[in-house]
Amino acid sequence: MAIARTIPALYSLVRRFRRDSDGVSAVEFAIVLPFMVTLYLGGVELGNGLAVQFKTTLAARTVADLASQYVTIGSTDASNILGAATTVITPYSSANMVVTLSEVTVNNVGKGIVQWSCSLHGTKYPLNTQLTMPTNLQTNGITLLFGEVTYPYTPQLGYVITGTINIYQGVYFYPRLTSTVTGPSSC
Repeated sequence: MAIARTIPALYSLVRRFRRDSDGVSAVEFAIVLPFMVTLYLGGVELGNGLAVQFKTTLAARTVADLASQYVTIGSTDASNILGAATTVITPYSSANMVVTLSEVTVNNVGKGIVQWSCSLHGTKYPLNTQLTMPTNLQTNGITLLFGEVTYPYTPQLGYVITGTINIYQGVYFYPRLTSTVTGPSSC
């Protein structure tokens, strides 16, 4: 007899449980929350990484563009031009950023020969170093200014997964006022 009363009570309990929607949204939220947080933090990291990439490109362009406006670059001018990259990269730290400015002349086989080079936080190219030039710049006898920036980007949250990512950008500019820019005697 007890079993006969228990079965309808069990069915009643199952029906009531199926109709009861209290707490369903809390359970759904608990399931979706980790995905939402991951998506949000990933978006922030991606945004920061893209901002640093943009700033790195802008810094390389700035260095080459400023140098292209000179006929002769002295040591102080070179220091100021390279220092402009640290201003451009702001608000990000420029402590480990490497900025290099070089003048290259393309030879008859399409290689860029370094005429002079200066670097901030890095090593400048030795004189007469051969650089591989992009295909569209392999014209014999042209002289170009080559601005390079390497920025070691460490994600704020994803550094455990990716570590430091070196963002590199190199930009070529033609000298504006003369066919070649006389470089500094020392950098």
